[in-house]
Amino acid sequence: MSNTAPALTEVEQFGIDRIPDADRTAKPLDLFRLAFGGANTFATCVLGAFPILFGLSFKQGLLATVLGLVVGALILAPLSVFGPRNGLNNAVSSSAHLGVHGRVVGSFLSLLTAIAFFSISVWSSGDALVGGAHRMVGLPQNDGMFALAYGVFAVLVLVVCIYGFRFMLFVNKIAVIAASALFVLGFFAFAGDFDFGYQGAFASVSTPGFWPAFIGSALIVLSNPVSFGAFLGDWSRYIPAETPRKRVMTAAFASQIATILPFFFGLATASIIAAKAAPYMDPAAPNYVGGLLEIAPSWYFLPVCLLALIGGMATGTTALYGTGLDFSSVFTKFNRVQATVFIGVLSIGFIFVGRFAANLAQSISTFATLIITCTAPWMVIMMLGWLTRRGWYDADSLQVFNRRQRGGRYWFAHGWNWRGMGAWLGSAILALMFVNLPGQFVGPLGDLAGGVDISLPVGLGLAAVVYLGLLFAFPEPRGVYGPEGPRLVGASDTPVPPITGQNVPSEPVEELI
Repeated sequence: MSNTAPALTEVEQFGIDRIPDADRTAKPLDLFRLAFGGANTFATCVLGAFPILFGLSFKQGLLATVLGLVVGALILAPLSVFGPRNGLNNAVSSSAHLGVHGRVVGSFLSLLTAIAFFSISVWSSGDALVGGAHRMVGLPQNDGMFALAYGVFAVLVLVVCIYGFRFMLFVNKIAVIAASALFVLGFFAFAGDFDFGYQGAFASVSTPGFWPAFIGSALIVLSNPVSFGAFLGDWSRYIPAETPRKRVMTAAFASQIATILPFFFGLATASIIAAKAAPYMDPAAPNYVGGLLEIAPSWYFLPVCLLALIGGMATGTTALYGTGLDFSSVFTKFNRVQATVFIGVLSIGFIFVGRFAANLAQSISTFATLIITCTAPWMVIMMLGWLTRRGWYDADSLQVFNRRQRGGRYWFAHGWNWRGMGAWLGSAILALMFVNLPGQFVGPLGDLAGGVDISLPVGLGLAAVVYLGLLFAFPEPRGVYGPEGPRLVGASDTPVPPITGQNVPSEPVEELI
């Protein structure tokens, strides 16, 4: 059977079905390109500016950025192995740990995350494009021009996503190189104004307020890799199952470490803006893109426009592709293309209403943070589930929900595994209570750590403890584990119900896994 990849302009027909071995022609490098390309944008630069907004010096901000990136990449990397193993996206694979019906948690988390980041991408890139064109050729900065920019971005992204994985990979191959080159060019543009010794509001680590600012900055950076967790399998499922897991995980890890480029760009230029155009870095109403254009030399306005176009395409496609895929996984009457068009049109409508009618441009950032806070415990459960199952999964039973069937290894209690569901729900709720986003959202327990937002560490740690504790106290059926049995935890002798209902496949399970 040939492993030749389909034509670039051939519309992808695969939805949530298992990707056949013959069509899994992607490499770990392709996963790197997609994950890095989706973050190598202005939206990441905006996140990189937060340490300066919080009052850190450049050196302190750089340390917080590196810390957040490394920890976030380490958390994300294990989520890349489910795709090659099962040939399915991560939401479908989560059936093994949250139950046949519980897997909708992963679908809706990725759905909401993707819509949020699609909106952020279109807004930030559209603003940069219009602002750069205004400074370069005098293009009017009015609602009509912004609406045109948003519309062009959104439609281009939707077209790419309709074509599917191969076309999206092609776009990101170009975006990775082009955007990186434009960021490097930017270092030359701002080198004369950059001060490595820029001092923020904290003279030392003992200055009151330093640690909340430092930890808050690191967590904002960490949230960027975590945001990829729910839909990383959308891309890695095209990698052959026999690919060494270390290579796949290394690609996912490296893709996030590589985002030090846009993060550093955002951090460095934010320090220049704070020194030369301070009103743009007012924490009450920050305007990083406006500040960047204010301090940029005139010859860099065109690269800013190109960065906006290229980066917006890369981020938008990686977000919206996962949105359509997961929508089709929950509402199976839609195929991938239909679901992508439906969600794409709704998302475009949300972008326009949120920007011009409801002024949600800043609120969506808060919404994205809250969704990521809920996603982190889900990621922990997935990772620990892989560990206890020794990476063994029954691909046939993973498809029970998609085929509207009943039973199988992951049926548990009427399609819900209350061990995984209980650990996720309890951890997510408590983590939300610890969120501390001053002026935006502060949970009931948000001030317990002296103003430090510790929601992500709380969610990650509690999910690990509670999930393992439930697996110890209430062992899962022996049938969910492979021939070698469970790792670290026990197993019960509860029988596994047979798969019943429509579309029962005739091929044996062994051929599917």
